Amino acid sequence: MTLVPSDALVVVADGAGARVFVNRGDERSLSLHQFGLMELMNMDDDGPSGSMPGESTASQIDEATFTKQLANALNEAALKQQYAHLVLIADPGTLGRIRPLLHKQVQQRLVTEIAKTLTNSPLQDIERALQAPQ
Repeated sequence: MTLVPSDALVVVADGAGARVFVNRGDERSLSLHQFGLMELMNMDDDGPSGSMPGESTASQIDEATFTKQLANALNEAALKQQYAHLVLIADPGTLGRIRPLLHKQVQQRLVTEIAKTLTNSPLQDIERALQAPQ
């Protein structure tokens, strides 16, 4: 069972978007409340993270770009001391792309990460995944 501290930021993401929650409960009694939603934003000034193979599809480029935008948002919020603890739930591909982009301040706040696709899942499924043995 993952212990999620009170007021921890819980980000549930895939390559297309992220739901952002805060734990209003405590480590023993999880109570997630959604307060944000992130989607791919203006790509004019933003490109994908890392280098992309020439045969990459538009959706693969969009996913890599969103992952970069999400990492940048988490980095900025950590550097501004906007959260003390982070739980990251994402599909394995998104986790693999985001890890190298996270600032050490984010990495220090990371309580756990779960490799599951739960972005469109009901809140109960997300809470259940956090309460399951890891």
